[in-house]
Amino acid sequence: MEIFNDLLKFKIVDIIDVFLVALLLYYIYKLVKGTVAINIFIGIIIIYAVWKLTDFLEMFMLHNIFDGFIKVGIIALIVVFQPEIRKFLLMVGSTNFSGRRKFFKHFRFLKTDTGNETKVEVIISACTKMAASRTGALIVFERNNNLDFLSASGDEMNISVTQPIIESIFFKNSPLHDGAIIVKNNTVKATRVILPLNNEKTIPKRFGLRHRAAIGVTEKTDALALAVSEETGHISYFKDGEFIVFEDIDELTALIKQDLI
Repeated sequence: MEIFNDLLKFKIVDIIDVFLVALLLYYIYKLVKGTVAINIFIGIIIIYAVWKLTDFLEMFMLHNIFDGFIKVGIIALIVVFQPEIRKFLLMVGSTNFSGRRKFFKHFRFLKTDTGNETKVEVIISACTKMAASRTGALIVFERNNNLDFLSASGDEMNISVTQPIIESIFFKNSPLHDGAIIVKNNTVKATRVILPLNNEKTIPKRFGLRHRAAIGVTEKTDALALAVSEETGHISYFKDGEFIVFEDIDELTALIKQDLI
């Protein structure tokens, strides 16, 4: 009877509270999914569950041990999850609430078809052709994190994505071929963009500055990146600061489409 009375006291604020907690956990999971941090995240959930269980069962000695770990572990977690915390704060800070569509776009599981999605096949086709001619290229896909702070380092554009446009931008004699381009939806947002380099991660010597820049931008933001090697003609895909392995062009296309959802 007491439980039934408690259920009757369940208010709309409680529903909002549960929804916001679920949303927060969802975004944390999305940030750490596919990284080493996911194992740490799962471990934290287990420790927290045990901590609450020992409190419920009144196992005072074990509870005090886990209680001390929870309190001291907060500082350690800030150090361990520093890249993920930075991404989360950047994601929150870059959210634009000026329009309903832009607002819901940040809640990607509620995203609807706007008819303006990135033409991944067109970009991959251009990369394949550039790879065959040993034309270097670096393409960044903007997702939730606003990349205007990077666009400002290059030439801001507003060009629809087509295969000839992509190829002409990275043509060796083109004044726009240096640096990266940023693609947002189906638009080339900026060209000749200077990206932050990663100097900490060890990568094979056959990879150059384009690949270090691709690692840097995908490590510091939630962007995706494609790099075409001028030396080998190899196409590389980057996400969360890591090389993403793929078997063929079809699988690469599918991966990018999935990551852009």
